[in-house]
Amino acid sequence: MTARTPSRWLRIALPLVLVVIWLAGGSIGGPYFGKVDEVSTNDQSSFLPQSAESTQVQERLDDFTGGESIPALVVVDAGEELSAAQLDEVQTIADRLAEVTGVEEVSPAIASDDGEAAQVVVSIDASGEVTEIVGELREIVDAEVPAGLDAWVTGPAGFTADLASGFTGIDGLLLLVALGAVFVILIVVYRSPLLPILVLLTSVFALCVALLTVWRLAKAEIFVLNGQVQGILFILVIGAATDYALLYVARFREAIGEGRGRWDAVVSAWKGAVEPILASGGTVIAGLLCLLLSDLASNRALGPIASIGIAFAILSALTFLPALLALTGRAAFWPFIPKTGSHELPADLTQPVRGVWARLARLIARRARIVWILSTVVLLAAAVGVTQLKADGVAASELVLGASQARDGQEVLGEHFAAGSGSPLYVITAEDGVADAVATLQDEAGIDSVAVLSSDSPTGQVGVEVDGGEVSYTVQGPPGTAAPEPTVDGGDVMLVGTLADAADSLAAEQTVRDLRADFAASGIDAIVGGTTAIDLDTNDTSIRDRTVIIPVILVVVLLILMLLLRSVLAPVLLILSVVVSFASALGVAALVFNGVFGFPGADPAVPLYGFVFLVALGIDYNIFLMSRVREESLVHGTRRGILRGLVSTGGVITSAGLVLAATFAALGVIQILFLVQLAFIVAFGVLLDTFLVRSLLVPALTYDIGRAIWWPSKLSRFEPEAEAPAAMSRAEYRRTLDT
Repeated sequence: MTARTPSRWLRIALPLVLVVIWLAGGSIGGPYFGKVDEVSTNDQSSFLPQSAESTQVQERLDDFTGGESIPALVVVDAGEELSAAQLDEVQTIADRLAEVTGVEEVSPAIASDDGEAAQVVVSIDASGEVTEIVGELREIVDAEVPAGLDAWVTGPAGFTADLASGFTGIDGLLLLVALGAVFVILIVVYRSPLLPILVLLTSVFALCVALLTVWRLAKAEIFVLNGQVQGILFILVIGAATDYALLYVARFREAIGEGRGRWDAVVSAWKGAVEPILASGGTVIAGLLCLLLSDLASNRALGPIASIGIAFAILSALTFLPALLALTGRAAFWPFIPKTGSHELPADLTQPVRGVWARLARLIARRARIVWILSTVVLLAAAVGVTQLKADGVAASELVLGASQARDGQEVLGEHFAAGSGSPLYVITAEDGVADAVATLQDEAGIDSVAVLSSDSPTGQVGVEVDGGEVSYTVQGPPGTAAPEPTVDGGDVMLVGTLADAADSLAAEQTVRDLRADFAASGIDAIVGGTTAIDLDTNDTSIRDRTVIIPVILVVVLLILMLLLRSVLAPVLLILSVVVSFASALGVAALVFNGVFGFPGADPAVPLYGFVFLVALGIDYNIFLMSRVREESLVHGTRRGILRGLVSTGGVITSAGLVLAATFAALGVIQILFLVQLAFIVAFGVLLDTFLVRSLLVPALTYDIGRAIWWPSKLSRFEPEAEAPAAMSRAEYRRTLDT
């Protein structure tokens, strides 16, 4: 008994209502594309857990300094010894910088020991618009630097500004490149001017509503949003929504090819697509929510933020797109409208057939074991390169791949001053333990000098020396000037260590690590913070996150697959195939990063993010394939069902893989090292999964195993090939689903 067909008015009114709802949501959310920076931050210290030493120091910094600031360094280089007049001119610039709103304090111009350079430390209010303030400082310096001198604005504030500038094109250029690439692929796939537009509308409106939701939640400070997460959200929603739309369109096209009317085709396609789309999207969401186990707020925020995007991608593909197709019908495919019977499969795919996917199915039927063994060997060979991946962190100066004034200025600073000038370490220790803490700092080769914070000093700092266990402070001023006292808060003082190495370097991070170890070994109660310590704690926390989260994601995805496929063996093999595919993608990426691009290394979060997206999204395609294989196996038997499932899904999954690879590749236009590396890993991994794992390895392996693949379900013990007509058409099978 077939379901009752709704009235003609309802068949028109329901799609119109859905379209109007999505248009309203998109029109409200669209304007928020230019407002994301209002609720985002790129301050690393805000991402660390409360247990991190650098976080504890950062929270108490304003108790010692009277306010929380971030330093910018103005470095001036003459190329020869600076004259007194030139040094006066640099001081004039320093006085001018002090007038900028948001600048809290400016040091005097300090000449280097070689006399060829000078530096000015500018303290900027960290709660203000750091990027805009640095931009104003640079404008003043560029306009007023005397002829014959070169000047740069660097330091932590300079790097923060350059990093923010690197994300500038994320609202415009990234979206244009991603949508343009998807549109070209869809035109080639469908050869229709209208259908690609409908699919893109599905993706864009899903993104608009997702962005509106995320913006509101970030505004309410429910989670932390940064440029990195923002870019991933854009790409993920576009890629996922397009993939789900492609699956629905494939089902709709089949129904049209079976001769169904517009409404029946929409409903039939929805019934065929809803389970794999919900399962695929649910798997991605479950994998993303595992990021809530992260100790880094930026990683932890990506979980719910991206999950919101995936949820709206699913909703759009199952409501907005069906509504659009219900209104356009066959015209969506114009001028190549599917003809009735055009999507019937050959009765026996083991015989000579036409078509790429049918021929591939025949190859698998004849040489299954050889195919999956060779595919596995290729993947394992590529995975060997993973041993060359350097993912233990990179210097902040390497994060921006394009031009960076802060990076250039840092190089000049290191030539004339202690490379860590302006970005000191902060050490909080008990007042009665200052002598031991200072002695430990002075014994560390990576520390150039030591001072202590003091409100009695005009510069806020005074030098400190230890002799025979006695502490003395440098007296500045004429004879008889009273010795300054350190600022004491809760019985603690704050020491300031100038690093010998650049503050963002791995060598400086090692200095922090060594100091912490020395303090612990000596029983000194001291905690180390500052810019370098924040970088170190971020890297260490990120490494901890990927070690904990990756196994959890595997278990969660495995359980979902078991529920979906009603099997144990098939999900285990699918998980193993995706893991091997990920290792291969990472291995090739390591060789490309080191040998082609010459990247200095990678952030520890790169493998974690790559794993989350490749496993969750790679499983998507296996779900598309295996859910169809199971559907066909219930009628035609397992081995025949595998071949029919491969042929049925080959085109749509390949198209989806190309779309997803193209959207993630678009991240490469944002010249931030993390995003460029993630773009390559995911794009290459998706293509590898699409053309090798899903097209050859999985079908050949499951075909070789046969019906045991469904163990322990009943399907593993029952082979219906003898009972079911081998040539049962898809149209006949569809009708059985509707009864």
